[in-house]
Amino acid sequence: MAVAGGWGVDGARELIAALEKGVAQTEALMRAVVEKSATDLVALTQRNASGRPGPNAPTGDYRGSWRVEEVDEADPSAVSRSAGTDRAQANRLEYGFVGTDSLGRTYDQPPYPHHGPAVDVIEPLFEAAMGQVADQAVRW
Repeated sequence: MAVAGGWGVDGARELIAALEKGVAQTEALMRAVVEKSATDLVALTQRNASGRPGPNAPTGDYRGSWRVEEVDEADPSAVSRSAGTDRAQANRLEYGFVGTDSLGRTYDQPPYPHHGPAVDVIEPLFEAAMGQVADQAVRW
C-alpha cells in the first residue's frame, strides 16, 4: 500500500467502561427521581384530601387509597410510576358531580380539587430534578 491513513484510540476499553458506569449511575438517578416524585405526589394529594379546600374525608379511607404503582412498559429501559386511587368517588371529588349516578343517588357536589393541585406542584420539581440528572449524565 503506497498511501495509508488510520486512527487509533489508546484506552478505548477504559472509556467504554466509564461510559457504561455512567449509564448505570444515570439509570439509578432516574429511578430515584421518578420514585420520589411519585411518592411526593401521593403524599401531597393525601394532604390536599384532608379537608377544605379539598374533600372532607373523615375516616381516612379515601386518603389511604392513594398509592404509587410501577407501570409495565414495553421498553425495558423505561422508568415509570403511576400515582392514583381506584376509589369510585375520586373523579366526583376532584371534578364535582351534579346529577344522578348509576345507583340512583342524586348529587349536587362541587369539585374539591386535591390531585390536580398536587400535580401542579410536583411536576415542575420533577422536571427540574430530571434536568439535573441529564446535566450529571453528560459529566460522567
